[in-house]
Amino acid sequence: MIHIQLNKKLKSNKGSFNLDIDFALSSNELLTIEGHSGAGKTTVLRLIAGLIYPDDGRIELDDEIWFDKKNNISLPAKKRKVGLVFQDYALFPNMNIMGNLEYALADKKDKNYLNEIIDIMEIGDLVERKPDTLSGGQKQRVALARALVRKPKLLLLDEPLSALDIEMRSKLQDYILKIHRKYNLATILVSHDISEIFKMSNKVIRIVDGKIIAQGSVQDVFQEKYISGKFRFTGEILNIEKDDVVYIVSVLIGNNIVKVIGCEEEIKELQPGDKVIIVSKAFNPLIIKQGFISKKEE
Repeated sequence: MIHIQLNKKLKSNKGSFNLDIDFALSSNELLTIEGHSGAGKTTVLRLIAGLIYPDDGRIELDDEIWFDKKNNISLPAKKRKVGLVFQDYALFPNMNIMGNLEYALADKKDKNYLNEIIDIMEIGDLVERKPDTLSGGQKQRVALARALVRKPKLLLLDEPLSALDIEMRSKLQDYILKIHRKYNLATILVSHDISEIFKMSNKVIRIVDGKIIAQGSVQDVFQEKYISGKFRFTGEILNIEKDDVVYIVSVLIGNNIVKVIGCEEEIKELQPGDKVIIVSKAFNPLIIKQGFISKKEE
């Protein structure tokens, strides 16, 4: 179990406010932090990683104390078993990909583990190349691999996929889920993408001005938000077909057939004949099985 209690005074364009949060997650959970820009989401990750320090609080991971203000304990960042991935990749440009990975390797002699991560992330054909020769998706796969070779107990992801196109984002989401499940790796993700949050999260916390205003399952936190989407239609699934890394779902809405892109997590419990609700916020449609909506709200 990971318990995180943090307090720090922050400044924003609206003035000063206190980041004051308290939450926990288990070793097999993927928790997403959601909230508006400037709410303190990235700061939470940086505090956990030890890149900045809280004014007060406690960070406890299983039997390890990373930070405890009252007992004057504060592990430096290099001693915290954290894998941290940012949106901007942060790869060393003067090293090839293998050099980037070996630099981060927790045990320099553990080449078997290094090769395992290379295979999982499917970057074996990139290891001799320099970062500036890679696409954005390739760079992010390498950044994830570099975070993993540290053998972290906690993986921190700060909107790592937001700069990628929808197809590559979906593929990288699948890589992250594969890693999370294979290693039972506790993961905290910062994301604004609602479909990404639905696809990946076991638990969500929503932060406003440094305070947690909602937490729980994805359904509990976001159901009201989805139902008030910019548009909402009820239809019947006619067909589901795979197209590379995504699925094309044909839905009959009235007399019209609408095609919606879905990811594997969204469609795994869907089949032709199912009644579904298509909800969209900012032109990002989601498919929600009708049973998800309570009878009271219907």
